[in-house]
Amino acid sequence: MNKNIAIVGAGFSGAVIANQLAHAGYQVEIFEARPHIAGNCHSERDAETGVMVHIYGPHIFHTDNERVWEFVNRFSEFKPYVNRVKAITNGKVYTLPINLLTINQFFGKTLRPAEAEEFLRELGDKSIENPATFEDQALRFVGRELYEAFFKTYTMKQWGLHPNQLPASILKRLPVRFNYDDNYFAHKYQGMPANGYTELVERILDVPGITVHLNTRFDPSSKGDYAHVFYSGPIDAWFKHAEGRLPYRTLDFEVFRDTGDYQGNAVINYCDDAERYTRITEHKHFSPWESHEGTVCYKEYSRQCEEKDIPYYPIRLARDKQQLELYVNLARQEQNVTFVGRLGTYRYLDMDVTINEALVTADRFLACAREQAAMPAFTIDPLA
Repeated sequence: MNKNIAIVGAGFSGAVIANQLAHAGYQVEIFEARPHIAGNCHSERDAETGVMVHIYGPHIFHTDNERVWEFVNRFSEFKPYVNRVKAITNGKVYTLPINLLTINQFFGKTLRPAEAEEFLRELGDKSIENPATFEDQALRFVGRELYEAFFKTYTMKQWGLHPNQLPASILKRLPVRFNYDDNYFAHKYQGMPANGYTELVERILDVPGITVHLNTRFDPSSKGDYAHVFYSGPIDAWFKHAEGRLPYRTLDFEVFRDTGDYQGNAVINYCDDAERYTRITEHKHFSPWESHEGTVCYKEYSRQCEEKDIPYYPIRLARDKQQLELYVNLARQEQNVTFVGRLGTYRYLDMDVTINEALVTADRFLACAREQAAMPAFTIDPLA
């Protein structure tokens, strides 16, 4: 029986699947086009300041999934970390997500929780019964003033689209709290790997039977050399963009260094149009257990992804899903190839979801192997 597996991409999807299959006795070759592992989670120490830098922008680990939390803690010590985001709009600083402090500061009030909830209910546009767009969702639930201060311009900078062109589901991920909790996430487990994500992925890959080829692109024509291929690259690239390029947003970073503490917080969003960038991230604050005299900051700019750019966020408008459906149908005709991860399934995925889906995919593959059944092209339906 051929037990040689090819995995395209050395991010979390590829690394976790490789780990599970190597432990099950398979020989796994990973093909990574970049000169490093860990994908967009790649982190490394800045040579000048010693700060651990999230090279492709900040990644904060948060999950309610027990299996995922137990899995990552096998390979790294996770230090407690709570993401507390600040926002600048109209020349003032507020806390995000919108909470009781934000509401009281913004409107100059001293409302208690129930009062704030009623106040926001009155501000909402009740004529919008079934919000279909991002703008509808915001106007319905937080009203025009908070929408325009915190969401409208920021969203246009981030997505390059007016909020009335984006689905309401995007805003549903942003909570409003009627207490003073400014923890950006509400998950049970939150933290940072003590020595960065790249070391974490290195340890996941440190299993006999795994070989990693950096700076190496995988040629789909060689898929027949392997019992199975797990592909975490862009799904449209596998098919040489036969149905056109799926649209993504990409990020540009303006990196600068300073001494001391530049902004006093890890993340500050710039919600109005006074600045072109969406936020400034100060990376020393992502490792508060360390001490550094110098500091490294990123100004973050979002724009449409071009051919040679790194894709970050799938846009997934209605027309994009129609194009995706064409690629999904092509993928389902492939033999012994499974498409995984953010790029392979054209979905926005947090790290914990990516890891969980990789674990589930490995489970499914091993079950199919035992039953001598065909492994599907997708473990999770990209069109769902």
